[in-house]
Amino acid sequence: MHGSGTEGGARPTGTSGVDHVFLALERELAVFLRRARASSGEMAREVHPGLESAAYGLLVRLEGAGAQRATDLAGYFGVGKATMSRQLRALEEVGLVVREPDPADGRASLVRLTEEGLERFRRVRDARRERYVRKLAGWDRGEIAELARLLSQLNERASD
Repeated sequence: MHGSGTEGGARPTGTSGVDHVFLALERELAVFLRRARASSGEMAREVHPGLESAAYGLLVRLEGAGAQRATDLAGYFGVGKATMSRQLRALEEVGLVVREPDPADGRASLVRLTEEGLERFRRVRDARRERYVRKLAGWDRGEIAELARLLSQLNERASD
């Protein structure tokens, strides 16, 4: 990585022994995550009134990865099976997802977006992307690609 100011793995710390680089990262991530949760809640309600914020992330995953087992979704998001079951039930009740038998294992089921769920999700997602385009209009496309790459790397390591 370039320009980190911490060549050779040195960790600059203040007199209190606090690594200010990681302190700054923690602070910025906390703000980012709080805003992301609020935004996800807004997006979920735009898909369907009354949905909780976690619903939007589920819709993103199902649209991107296709049909999934509930246990796989729970593992992906790092939540318990009961929590995932409750969240999926809410999406089922409003007709956004459906469960179907898993062809690979008749005892299990796969969750997938319904046509209505896909249409509603894509409409909201496309509007969200337009907001990102406007907010990041002054950024270089390479910077945006680098941010996406770094966030992907952070997400991958968080799941270890």
